[in-house]
Amino acid sequence: MTFRHLLWMAALAVVAGCGGADEAAQSQNAERAERAARLAYEGEILAWRDQRLAALKRPDGWLSLVGLHWLTPGSTYVGSAQDNGTRLAVGPAQLGMLTLARDGSATLKLHPGVETEVMVDGVAPAPEALVPLASDADGAPTVVSFNKGDASFVLIKRADRHALRVRNAFAPTRTRFPGIEYFDINPGMRFVARFEAHPPGKTVEIINMLGMVEPMPNPGTLSFEADGKTFRMEAVDEGDGRLFFTFADRTSGHETYSASRMVYADPAGADGTTVLDFNKAYNPPCAFTPYSTCPMPLPENRLDLRVEAGEKKPLPFPE
Repeated sequence: MTFRHLLWMAALAVVAGCGGADEAAQSQNAERAERAARLAYEGEILAWRDQRLAALKRPDGWLSLVGLHWLTPGSTYVGSAQDNGTRLAVGPAQLGMLTLARDGSATLKLHPGVETEVMVDGVAPAPEALVPLASDADGAPTVVSFNKGDASFVLIKRADRHALRVRNAFAPTRTRFPGIEYFDINPGMRFVARFEAHPPGKTVEIINMLGMVEPMPNPGTLSFEADGKTFRMEAVDEGDGRLFFTFADRTSGHETYSASRMVYADPAGADGTTVLDFNKAYNPPCAFTPYSTCPMPLPENRLDLRVEAGEKKPLPFPE
């Protein structure tokens, strides 16, 4: 069921409650109800866009990425000086020695004196401390920040490999970000979709931009009707219970980013349905930065459909 159908149903409900009102008054009430519902929906999408842009432009958001350094088991010196085995684009010349064990555990032995320039999860470390580094696979990763908190790194895990992801609030990708271009708000791209659950514990292999393969929880599918056809997409659960989709469509590589876009849907209600709104489709981080590891769409999520809603391809940076 599309948003247009919902608008019409709302209008009919107003008309049905008009009792003895004449036909002209009933028609006017229906038009007012439809207009009010449309304005409320447009307000919802505009508010979502504002929140999306604010999150993207946060000092520690995706636009601040300036490095992705893959690690091998063993020890490496970390810092911005040329003689480091892992040279950062920003930060102290000598930060310390990072050791990655074969079991994936990691520590950072701070360089003498650097504790005055560094915070670990917002707390000043002890002199020459040995800092355990939790990765994003452990939940919240350990944040090692420096440059008065304007720059930082975290340890990430993708498949069986680890990397340091480095951020700088003053990265040109953030400070010169030109904004986001959108399709016009399209109520026809908002669907009431039906959820079909997979057996508990089912996973699906997701391939990222670097060719790495990771199993992800695959709770079920969402199906919806468009252009007289039924489309079905496989959902992934990132851990918060929402249904997450990486998809491509007939606009990919034309009006929209070539690799994919992404969209969330809430868990299905008691009636087995939820709303899939492509007006909230957004570009993956890899559309803006080379220092991300975005998932690629599953074959089932490559839609033979023009999804003319949501974000368009990134705008060029100003000269």
